[in-house]
Amino acid sequence: MPEIMTTKEVAKYLKLHEMTILKHAATGKIPSVRIGNVWRFNKEAIDKWIANNEKR
Repeated sequence: MPEIMTTKEVAKYLKLHEMTILKHAATGKIPSVRIGNVWRFNKEAIDKWIANNEKR
C-alpha cells in the first residue's frame, strides 16, 4: 500500500514551506493529485521525482 502524504507532511519531508509545495502541485512541478480542495502526494513518487531531478 503506497504511503500518501499531506501537503504539510511533504513540506516537512522536503524542508520547504507549505505554500511552495502548493504552488509546485498546482503547476505540475511535483507529482501530486488533487482530491476536492486538498492535494495528496505519493511518497514513492516524491522520492522518484527527487532522484530524477538530482544534478549530477
